[in-house]
Amino acid sequence: MRIHALDLFCGAGGSSQGAVQAGATLVGAIDAWELATRTLKDNHPDVHAIAERLHAESRPDPFLRRKKVDLLLASPECTNHSVAKGNAPRCEESRQSANYIFNFIEDLKPTWIVIENVVEMRKWFGYRPLIGKLHELEYGVCPQVINSADFGVPQTRSRLFLLCERHAEPTPVPLPTGMVHKPARSFVDLTDRWPSRPLYRDKRAAATIARAERAIAELGVGVPFLIVYYGTDGAGGWQPLDRPIRTLTTLDRFGLVTWKGAEPYLRMLHVEELRAAMGFPSSYRFTHGSRRDQVKMLGNGVCPPVMEAVVRHLTGSRRRVAGPRTHGNLRGQLVLA
Repeated sequence: MRIHALDLFCGAGGSSQGAVQAGATLVGAIDAWELATRTLKDNHPDVHAIAERLHAESRPDPFLRRKKVDLLLASPECTNHSVAKGNAPRCEESRQSANYIFNFIEDLKPTWIVIENVVEMRKWFGYRPLIGKLHELEYGVCPQVINSADFGVPQTRSRLFLLCERHAEPTPVPLPTGMVHKPARSFVDLTDRWPSRPLYRDKRAAATIARAERAIAELGVGVPFLIVYYGTDGAGGWQPLDRPIRTLTTLDRFGLVTWKGAEPYLRMLHVEELRAAMGFPSSYRFTHGSRRDQVKMLGNGVCPPVMEAVVRHLTGSRRRVAGPRTHGNLRGQLVLA
């Protein structure tokens, strides 16, 4: 059976790519950022890609209505849920973007829905009403926290997925058996392909030097490692290459320290490496915008192998008929940490 997918808040297409890898046909994608929709269109040229900001009155256009959408993917704005926001004031309008999907659900009546967001979304006062509204529309809902490293992505990135099915109770995605976490070493380039600069001979912030020296004290001279160049970090500000990289963000966060003899050199991770750290295929092109734009697209994205596993399971697993529901009924929820 051909499954038609629509991706709302699609970004550069991580969810879209995962759904396509799972066998779905991507028919539509919408995002407010034109650079992101152009990137998605480059990689999925047949998709009906729209660059527009969704709002409470947004509805599917005639093209999407004709396509009979079976699978709705949505990654509403997450910055105002995330701990990365720090103590800055939250924008409630941004958090309400999760509710902008309901006109699409009511008009298109997809069989399956996947809503992806940061784990902190569960603390939002609108989270339970969101699930209650899905129940009112006769969707079973299975919330699940998934770590991308458990699905072959060389990054520890935990995200909340709401797996929804109309008139049925979805079950959680099982973890792959025998999966060994991929280390950061699997995607970093330890050659001189991209230029680096001496760690000590350039003007560096004292915090950067301190992080590097903690790593060198632990690993010894001559061992490459990753350093957190921008932002705060509660794990010492560095990590070895023998484990998955920590969560990528919209900032150019990680640098790579390599050695020439006994002298350490530093460069930021290249977009090509970040693309691999997110689990995008090597053929996926990021050509629009500046380096900063491309880093933001990747940091905002969904890891394609995770969405592939979610869509394969949701659309292909055995399902049982859901019973009657009432608003706010959270029966059947399961969260895997």
